[in-house]
Amino acid sequence: MSENYETESSCSSDCSGCGVECPSRKPSKEDFLVPLNQYSRVKKVIGIVSGKGGVGKSFITSYLSVLMNRKGYHTGILDADITGPSIPKAFGIHSKASGNELGILPAVSKKGIKIMSVNLLLETEDTPVIWRGPVIAGTVKQFWSEVLWEEVDYMFVDMPPGTGDVPLTVFQSLPVDGLIIVTSPQELVTMIVSKAVNMANAMEIPILGLIENYSYIKCGNCGKKISVFGTSHIDEIAEKFALPVLGRVPIDPAIAAAVDGEKVEDLKGDWLDGAVRTLETVHGVKTNTAASSVLKV
Repeated sequence: MSENYETESSCSSDCSGCGVECPSRKPSKEDFLVPLNQYSRVKKVIGIVSGKGGVGKSFITSYLSVLMNRKGYHTGILDADITGPSIPKAFGIHSKASGNELGILPAVSKKGIKIMSVNLLLETEDTPVIWRGPVIAGTVKQFWSEVLWEEVDYMFVDMPPGTGDVPLTVFQSLPVDGLIIVTSPQELVTMIVSKAVNMANAMEIPILGLIENYSYIKCGNCGKKISVFGTSHIDEIAEKFALPVLGRVPIDPAIAAAVDGEKVEDLKGDWLDGAVRTLETVHGVKTNTAASSVLKV
């Protein structure tokens, strides 16, 4: 009886504790992870996803980073929406990324939020990104492995809509701790959110909850909440998948003014306080208030 036969016949199909190399070995999740820049430390990675475009995912990403930053955490944004980057403009960042021998230096907002986006690398901000999928996926990996993030408590990853190549790359290549799904009130959203939830489950990424954007508009005279896009289905979706609703964001001129005016860090609103509490409860970290840019040379 050959050694290979003995090995195969005694195989338990559990590769996690087995050191034998064989054709039946299944790659583990860790096998696909891309190493973080060696001079950086990112404690928690939170993906902000949506099943379709136009639901305000980038605003939710930006404002969550702002709120966590206000609470004293070191926050960063990895803009993985390579073909539709919008994060830098919301923060009024128009400078180009630079670097040193340790890596690419992210842009830093007025309040200290670190941001890496393809817009910081393009010749002009309106230069289109006409790249094929593998190049886009490779760029996302570089944003993780070659950027000098230094000390980050919460890294928010703004992902492109849908369940395509880039979300798959993020799920496999980055150590994502949790996902927040952004949706809107339309009827079609039930099916779209279902796709995002099923992809997250297939990739074994925990979902922290749902946020509904464009949820309502408040009448300036009587204060009544008006459902512009029809009856919300967020509670039905949340119950279907046993997920909490982390926030309902209204249609508010103040939000549009802050984003369009490149002053999202000045915006005030309690719409996402539930999401902040969930992040601190489920993925709480101890922040190092003494951390600084000591690695830059």
